[in-house]
Amino acid sequence: MIKPSKPLSYTVLGLGYAFLYLPIVLLVIYSFNESKLVTIWSGFSTKWYAALLEDEELINAAWLSVKIAVLAASSSVVIGAVAGYVLARFGRFRLFPLFAGMINAPLVMPEVIIGISILLLFVNMENLVGWPQGRGLTTIWIGHTVLCVSYVAIIVQSRVRELSLSLEEAAMGLGATPLKTFFVITLPLISQALVSGWLLSFTLSLDDLITSAFLSGPGST
Repeated sequence: MIKPSKPLSYTVLGLGYAFLYLPIVLLVIYSFNESKLVTIWSGFSTKWYAALLEDEELINAAWLSVKIAVLAASSSVVIGAVAGYVLARFGRFRLFPLFAGMINAPLVMPEVIIGISILLLFVNMENLVGWPQGRGLTTIWIGHTVLCVSYVAIIVQSRVRELSLSLEEAAMGLGATPLKTFFVITLPLISQALVSGWLLSFTLSLDDLITSAFLSGPGST
């Protein structure tokens, strides 16, 4: 097998990074452009950042996005941690294929399908039981949680499978209940996976425009 030379490898690596990050760098540079036209540089200015701070509607929209992301990430970590632990520790129980399929489905389904499906669910629930009334923060939060739980569950599942059962067995052998063993022994050991899952869910929620478009109402911008 012929190994590529180091200069060629570095060149390919540099082109790859340029392809990924050069547009972002150009966007940052042109954000200080004094001209209203994006393609014409007329001088350095920070007036657009000042205008941004005065745009109350845009700031409120940004804070709403952050609020939803925090709520979705937090709820996803709680549900995803339980789901990941069940997948890793409970073996192949009777409904395991259905449970695993429901957890992993959002990973492979297009966001358009997820958004439409949840929207139709909410519409029918509103007609039957009167909840949720309209679309807004709550519906977007639930939709983002459905998407993010899958990622957290996968991360937690892989981490739990790496843990040695001896620590949990020793705790239960000394009289600890399974629930206490989970919170005292297992949970601290998978804390890094939970933090990673929270950060990933927060990022996915901020980036999930498609699902938000389907589940938002007139009051959510």
